[in-house]
Amino acid sequence: MNTTSSRCLIALALLTSCVWAQEKTTGGTEKAVTALEHQWLESQKTNNVDLLVPLLADKFVNTGSDAKVTTAKETIAQAKGTKWTSVEYDDLKVTVFGNAAIATGEFKGKGTDDKGKALDQDERFTDTWVKMPSGKWQCVASEDTTIKM
Repeated sequence: MNTTSSRCLIALALLTSCVWAQEKTTGGTEKAVTALEHQWLESQKTNNVDLLVPLLADKFVNTGSDAKVTTAKETIAQAKGTKWTSVEYDDLKVTVFGNAAIATGEFKGKGTDDKGKALDQDERFTDTWVKMPSGKWQCVASEDTTIKM
C-alpha cells in the first residue's frame, strides 16, 4: 500500500471515530435532557415543586400560552399553587446543539391554577436547555402555545 493510501485510511479512521464520539456524546445529552424533562413532568404529576427548582436557571424566562412572561421565581411560585390531577407529555423530542439543547413536545394537563381556576391544557412547548459551567443542564427559556381544536 502506498503512503497516500495509508494516510487516507488513517484520516478516514480518525474521522469515523470523531463522528462516532460526537454521536455518542449527543445521544447521552439527548437522554440527559429527556430525563430532566421527565423530572419536570414528575414535579407536576406529584405537585412537588422541589423537583422543578433545580431545573430552572437563575435567569430563566417563561412565555406562557397567555403571552405572560415570568421569571424563575414567578414560575416556581405559580407551580406551588397549581394542583394537577393529570399530566402527560406526547411527542417529546430533544435536539442538541453543542452546549445547548431544544426540547419540544405536547403537554396535556388538568387541574387548578394558583388562583383556583380550572385548567384543561393542551399545549405545544419548546424548552431551551444550556449546559452550565458547572456541567449541570438547566432550562433557560420555555414557551407554550395552546393547541386549538
